[in-house]
Amino acid sequence: MNSSNQTPDDFSQFPLPHFSLTPPLPNPAPNPNFHPIPNPNAYLPPDGHLHSLPAPKKRRRGRPQRNDPLTSSFQLITFPNGSFNPNLPTSNPNLNHNPMPSSSAATTQTTQPKIDDEIIVINKESTAEALTALSAGFPADSLTEEEIDFGVVSSIGGIEQVNYILIRNHIIAKWRENVSNWVTKDMFVDSLPKHCSTILDSAYNYLVTYGYINFGVAPAIKEKIPAEPSRSNVIIIGAGLSGLAAARQLMRFGFKVTVLEGRKRAGGRVYTKKMEGGNRVSAAADLGGSVLTGTLGNPLGIVAKQLGASLFKVRDKCPLYQTDGSPVDRDMDMKVEKAFNRLLDKASKLRQLMGEVSTDVSLGAALETFREVYGDAVTEEEISLFNWHLANLEYANAGLVSKLSLAFWDQDDPYDMGGDHCFLPGGNGRLVQALAENVPILYEKTVHTIRYGSDGVQVMAGAQVYEGDMALCTVPLGVLKSGLIKFVPELPQRKLDGIKRLGFGLLNKVGMLFPYVFWGTDLDTFGHLTNDPNRRGEFFLFYSYATVASGPLLLALVAGEAAHRFETQPPIDAVAHVLQILKGIYEPQGITVPEPLQTVCTRWGGDPFSLGSYSNVAVGASGDDYDILAENVGDGRLFFAGEATTRRYPATMHGAFLTGLREAANMAQYAKSWAARKKIDRSPSNNAYSCASVLMDLFREPDLEFGSFSVIFGRKNADPKSPAIVRVTISEPRKKNQESSETDQQHSNKVLFQQLQSHFNQQQLHVYTLLSKQHALALREVRGGDEMRLNYLCEKLGIKLVGRKGLGPTADSVIASIKAQRGLRKPSSSPLALKSGTSMLKTGNLKQKFIRRAKIVRKTKGLPPPIVNVVDGNLSEEIKLIKQAPPDSSSSDAPSPSTCCCTELDSEETPFSFSNSKACDQVRPQQTDSRTSSPYPTKWSATYATEMMMLESEAVDESSLVELKSLVLTLKTLP
Repeated sequence: MNSSNQTPDDFSQFPLPHFSLTPPLPNPAPNPNFHPIPNPNAYLPPDGHLHSLPAPKKRRRGRPQRNDPLTSSFQLITFPNGSFNPNLPTSNPNLNHNPMPSSSAATTQTTQPKIDDEIIVINKESTAEALTALSAGFPADSLTEEEIDFGVVSSIGGIEQVNYILIRNHIIAKWRENVSNWVTKDMFVDSLPKHCSTILDSAYNYLVTYGYINFGVAPAIKEKIPAEPSRSNVIIIGAGLSGLAAARQLMRFGFKVTVLEGRKRAGGRVYTKKMEGGNRVSAAADLGGSVLTGTLGNPLGIVAKQLGASLFKVRDKCPLYQTDGSPVDRDMDMKVEKAFNRLLDKASKLRQLMGEVSTDVSLGAALETFREVYGDAVTEEEISLFNWHLANLEYANAGLVSKLSLAFWDQDDPYDMGGDHCFLPGGNGRLVQALAENVPILYEKTVHTIRYGSDGVQVMAGAQVYEGDMALCTVPLGVLKSGLIKFVPELPQRKLDGIKRLGFGLLNKVGMLFPYVFWGTDLDTFGHLTNDPNRRGEFFLFYSYATVASGPLLLALVAGEAAHRFETQPPIDAVAHVLQILKGIYEPQGITVPEPLQTVCTRWGGDPFSLGSYSNVAVGASGDDYDILAENVGDGRLFFAGEATTRRYPATMHGAFLTGLREAANMAQYAKSWAARKKIDRSPSNNAYSCASVLMDLFREPDLEFGSFSVIFGRKNADPKSPAIVRVTISEPRKKNQESSETDQQHSNKVLFQQLQSHFNQQQLHVYTLLSKQHALALREVRGGDEMRLNYLCEKLGIKLVGRKGLGPTADSVIASIKAQRGLRKPSSSPLALKSGTSMLKTGNLKQKFIRRAKIVRKTKGLPPPIVNVVDGNLSEEIKLIKQAPPDSSSSDAPSPSTCCCTELDSEETPFSFSNSKACDQVRPQQTDSRTSSPYPTKWSATYATEMMMLESEAVDESSLVELKSLVLTLKTLP
């Protein structure tokens, strides 16, 4: 065994260039596509000379590029010697999105900075720590969208963010020093200033929750799994790497976990088969995922280290052989490889020029056009070589180049894990076995139906039904495409479209165990050419596992179109063809090719639990579709994980593993919000104030704000149909509308708004509605001011504005989800009844039991009568309402406008009739039941009555506001 082929165990210890860190510019809307990574192709070793460090792209998974390597570069802004302490101006942590002043401006600042406004100094290793965090997927000078959603800092940009990044990097580096230990928060208390305790809490909690530290199978980590679960019941469909990662993490969080697996084994598309022959010859063959593509920051490399396993680099040497078995001329090989890479570069430039049009063009069409135009690969041997590179490309993407998107086929290249491509001795089944240990897995449970709703989930496998609070679906994209699993209700159209757009390709293998190694041990890969372009992927690449499988094992790969034909080919014919190729290569060299002791052929396309190998970006798709597949549905009841749900690391084992950790964190966040909501529900006396307080805090920083309208929604959910909450503020002083010249346009809402705001100019009333984010964005674009927006909202969309309680349980769940995403840590401490703009009426005045609901008789025909409710209770800034009819739980999308305004009238309450045509002298009860007849009081305060009606209205839509206006005029005339 070649010792020089062994990769060091400590993945975080690698010499890298020095850099520094300065306060970043604020990043309120980080680009999810931006992910700076270190240049893995060059580093400075102790001898001071620059060496080449190959790091093949995913598109060259089978054969690393040997010349003119494509490199990814990044820039890190400076923080010299880890001790930079600039004279920064005093910053206000409450001011968001303010860029840092220039250096010249900073030098003129005379105010002595406060201690909270200084960049902390942890140690002199800030450079190495930042690069370690970089390898884990964190940008050098900004926050990830995930961190922003978690609420790791109180404001984006500024000193707090700089200190957070330094502390975060320090924690990650500490964890990487010994991944077998459990990193505690107390380890960092003494090394950090006391005023950074809040930042430490935030960074540590985030890293632990999302599994960036303290994950895996080390004994110290397994000890943290509680003996008895104390939280919600979770069902996981699929025991692949994503399902196992999520299961272990959720178990450590205290959840009760049940994993349903259709196969008789765990691992999914990671399958290590033990092959045996005579004379005690055996080997471990990876028939599924086999190569760890990059080791710097790779979480599976960390799990391997926890198991005490060493990784072995896949060596770069990869000779190619012609159809007759003769070696390909080296110069010819290099010439065609350069030409192929040059065409790829030209294709990249072409898509930039084409813009959006390139989304409808395939990579294969572009390459073939350029090859013909530039005259590359014209001889028969050159064409065979060119086709071999196409086969290698199809292997890397598990898809035909004729179906790969020219625009986005390599969208994940910037996120490649740095470092070598490696084998795990003994096979990746070692990882699966360790991750599956003590996880409650039920095998041979083929799931055919998943029901989800506001109350939980039901997963049906055969005749059995498994119920839980949440479910995580980790089945491969091929299964989702097939429709073998029925979702009730149907998945949102947005997700169905994403499933349809993404590609899911095929790769097959032939494993052969021989009596001895006849091909030599000086290489790990070699290739074979064919003259038939339609068969270019047929046994085009061989992997030698002799150094890591404990036996003389060869794997022959079948990619592209050949992989689909291979599914119907008899195994005996496939093995005979492989042996014919091997004999053509080695027998001319005087080497006898023995008969294999055991062979195995994969059929991943026909496997009902995968129906393919891994995903790719097909024509018409983009990286956004990976994000769409990752979105949960059913208001946090059904989640999705797997390699096809990560735009950064698709088609990789570590990508699948990371999505499991990601969704475990998301599920825990949702469960936390539910627990908080249940706690509020168990305290009726505090329920109104607590819910209103949360809503008030969320609307302090709305996602959209225009005129008297403000909107909040889940920032992480990109679905345009996802729910949003709109608030309309009534009675603020009128401002001249500059939005449109059409302010003179007459419509029913204009006069209404003017009269209401004039009458209630001493109060501030809020009404709400729940609608889709798409409609909220459309509402913002309406010109003509608040009156036109209200007209659009009420007349065009048919929306009714209600008080907070009228939003119903669906909105409560949306509010809790938004709160969990934003990580609000400072809820309002003052009772809402004491805030400005609220009524200061005495409680005694409200205790008039004879006040009943009023039914307003309107002249407007064809419209259902609004219902106005006046009840006892404390007044607050928020409008109180009675129950709303619950939405249909069978729909996972945002409630339609018609479901957001349902009200009901108690049967035992007496409706009263008021004429709205003119003022009247008395109130005449319209008796419908003798048991409930009761008059209004003889004396009324117009202000009091108006306020009561507005505060207690349960359906303040346009029509109701018109009737309330009439009611106010009526009440003013009462004696």
